Amino acid sequence: MGSPVVPPDTTALELLVAAGCILAASGVPGLLLAWRSPWGPRIATLMTVVASLLGVAGSVLSMTTSHASVVSLPSVIPGARVLIAVDPLSGAFVLPAFVVGALGSIYGLGYWRPAENPGNGRRLRFCYGLLLAAITFITLARDGVGFLVAWEVMALAGFFLVTTDTRSREARRAGWLYLVFSHAGTLCLLGLFAALTAANGDFALRPLAATSIGSAQATALFTLAFVGFGIKAGAMPLHSWLPSAHASAPSHVSAVMSGVMLKMGVYGIVRSASILPMAPPSWGAGVLLIGACSTLLAIAFALGQRDIKRVLAYSSIENIGIILLGLGVAMVGRSLGRPEWVMLGMAGCLLHVWNHALFKALLFFGAGSVVHATGTRDLERMGGLARGMPATATLFLVGSLAICGLPPFNGFVSELFVYLGLVRAGVTPGSAWAALPAPVLAATGALAVACFVKVLGVVFLGTARSSEAKAGHESPPSMLVPMAVLGVACAVLGVAPGLVAPALERAAEAWSGGLRPGQSLAALAPLRWVSIAALTLVVAVMALGAAVIPVCLRARRRQPSLPTWGCGYAASSPRVQYTASSFAQIITSRFAWALRTRTHTPLIEGFFPASSSFRSATGDSVLDRFLLPAARRLKGTATRARVYHQGDLQQYVLYIVAAVILLLLSNVRLEWVVTQLCGR
Repeated sequence: MGSPVVPPDTTALELLVAAGCILAASGVPGLLLAWRSPWGPRIATLMTVVASLLGVAGSVLSMTTSHASVVSLPSVIPGARVLIAVDPLSGAFVLPAFVVGALGSIYGLGYWRPAENPGNGRRLRFCYGLLLAAITFITLARDGVGFLVAWEVMALAGFFLVTTDTRSREARRAGWLYLVFSHAGTLCLLGLFAALTAANGDFALRPLAATSIGSAQATALFTLAFVGFGIKAGAMPLHSWLPSAHASAPSHVSAVMSGVMLKMGVYGIVRSASILPMAPPSWGAGVLLIGACSTLLAIAFALGQRDIKRVLAYSSIENIGIILLGLGVAMVGRSLGRPEWVMLGMAGCLLHVWNHALFKALLFFGAGSVVHATGTRDLERMGGLARGMPATATLFLVGSLAICGLPPFNGFVSELFVYLGLVRAGVTPGSAWAALPAPVLAATGALAVACFVKVLGVVFLGTARSSEAKAGHESPPSMLVPMAVLGVACAVLGVAPGLVAPALERAAEAWSGGLRPGQSLAALAPLRWVSIAALTLVVAVMALGAAVIPVCLRARRRQPSLPTWGCGYAASSPRVQYTASSFAQIITSRFAWALRTRTHTPLIEGFFPASSSFRSATGDSVLDRFLLPAARRLKGTATRARVYHQGDLQQYVLYIVAAVILLLLSNVRLEWVVTQLCGR
């Protein structure tokens, strides 16, 4: 007798579907209540937290198995079925959505109160839940139609969230720019899924057979996938929508967009790379090149910004570049048959997806706390906020250390795996070119430290530069508690990264499908000694603090209170402090060819010159120097072409005749025309 057939366990899939449905409905009760009612935000937050708990359970459960549970549902489209499934790769990408989404919903209770935002609170909460639900179903979709529907819902929900403050012209402009880029990416994805459907014979997203398409067609499809998903990920030079959208959205929305929504673009690239056959090394090399450019240039742009949320937005592009570097190493390893490269690259890629979601959400929450207290995003109008906002300053410092990749926080571990993958590829004969991004990543780390030293120093240290900064006050517990949870998570993953090793291993195996037993575990061995080193460092710092702090406190009590020598100044002034622009100028000047910073230098003349000021602004070079001028030229061409559409019937008949002639000529073979003309 044969062994009985055991039905697949769909518990993880059912939990994730339930979580997605609850998230989609979380904002509906608030639509039925008055905008002044405090119960709308509370109900939405409660439903989001419950859904997130179910989602976390489903994600963790999905990463404990090595196979996908597929469920087929009927569809309204003839000949199509809705396919949903969950595997370790889906669980790895959807897990941050539930963690950041729940904490962001709690954060929003204090950040976006109904009394302070009477016209848009209900729409914000409804679209917030819809965005998280769409992200959930994107990772579950296994057919092209369902994927595109969820993708479009995510795009539209993001548009309404970016334009939450409809009174702001900047927010409206950012929303339309985001929508244009989103639909440009969707057009690429339509072409991709149409080609996959033609090759597969149905809408299912499953690996193509090596004989179904040629190498040139496979490269074209991967290019379509990378452009379509790369726009959503914000990889340079497809990033121009991202800085203004993240800056204009409410801060807890920015945290979800940066920490979670951008990763759906990465997920699309990862999933497409696993579906398409015949991946040559050139695909991985292209991903490495885009990742290196995104990493270095994005942090240079971040240094040139004076808007605190635009700094974090460009920093998100930098971290997407790091994720792409890990993916590029894994793709090169899979093409060359090196499983250890695959494991190191995918471990760095997936772990940085999680780490970036944690510390970038913490930083956006910290920036939102500063904006909530001061009413401004301008770094030049801040300063000295650590006195009135000590908890926010401390937690922002934790996020800054993590994003700079400094131990013992989580950013160090994932970047270490990317380094190890690049170095492992570089020392292998014949593939030294794969290690070229390593010095770029090292330079990026140094620039990231300079960037966040600037932000921390200008925002929290020194003296207040404006009346807004003087009025700064600490945020309520509903905003501080989510920040504290994220800070603890950054520390735990940095000190004990071995906790997530089994999940990373299964997700990488689900992507590659060809790792031999034992090789993946050997590649993840550094997690153990990283944990030991981090724990040793933490214990050493705690011991040093326990020894030094009491001595410092006793010495401080013995010192008399005396005025500080003022170096000739009777009273200090904020005008003698470094500004954000002047602090970064020595570095940004080295990237002037890319940043194209616009400056206004005052002309000072005469014995009694008039009051003047120096101003500088660093925009987005791709948008300002290429896309917008091209759009203006296209608009001018379309305007001039309007004369041919004046409603003249004779002109329209002529157009029809010309079109028919062109169609006939396009169907006539050139050999036949030559034969007829030559009289043969």
